[in-house]
Amino acid sequence: MDQEKAVERSGLPTLRVSETSAWILLNRPQQHNRFEPADIEALSAMLRELAGHKGLRVLILTASGPSFSAGFDLDTLSSERAVECTAAFAAMCDLLEALPIPTVCGLNGNVYGGATDFALACDFRIGVEGCRLQMSPARLGIQYYHSGLRRYVERLGLPEAKRLFLMGEQIDTATMLRIGFLTETCAPERFEARLEVVAGMLAQRSPASLRGLKASLNSICRGTADPAEINARFFKSLSCADAQEGLKAWSERRLPDFAAV
Repeated sequence: MDQEKAVERSGLPTLRVSETSAWILLNRPQQHNRFEPADIEALSAMLRELAGHKGLRVLILTASGPSFSAGFDLDTLSSERAVECTAAFAAMCDLLEALPIPTVCGLNGNVYGGATDFALACDFRIGVEGCRLQMSPARLGIQYYHSGLRRYVERLGLPEAKRLFLMGEQIDTATMLRIGFLTETCAPERFEARLEVVAGMLAQRSPASLRGLKASLNSICRGTADPAEINARFFKSLSCADAQEGLKAWSERRLPDFAAV
């Protein structure tokens, strides 16, 4: 407990892991949860740990305070460690995107700068009503790293990516939902409960199916899919233990009891 309190006081992100789900909380509310070098290092270590956790079925990421994140720490951006730390931030977002389990970003407030790519690296984004987004590297006189630009184009399309990066226009919740940045929105008083519902829903699914489907969908979106490989995984799954349990549970009108991967 003393160690947990020390972590809370430090402002570093916290990680909570249960049998089937993990929760990461950004923890610098007084700085609007900006990403400092220590946060990037801590989050990267957490994601590497979770990637090897066989029992997990879902990761929820959210933040403390009124903002989700103000983005990358600008003091670091103007320091001699800028290249090192921005490369580490890009690698962290790539780790999050590559996580084999479904990931849900709970946007409890505004999201700016690099934090928008952190959110886009997740599979689902649930935003509280009233949240806003802004991405403005051109205003700062900088460009952006490849994988972040790719995620924007893949998820939002080229016109919206250009609008957000080149114009740096702040957009509201309705626009975030319309362009596909948000998967859904909910009222502030329902936000935490909705995250719990989504986490519980994914925790009931077959972990092998979740991982395989996520990998197939991502490869199709990226243009790297091997149709024969995806079909082979599908046909193999028809006779696997999870399929037998899932079909039996469906006929018996009960929740399936899927094994860990």
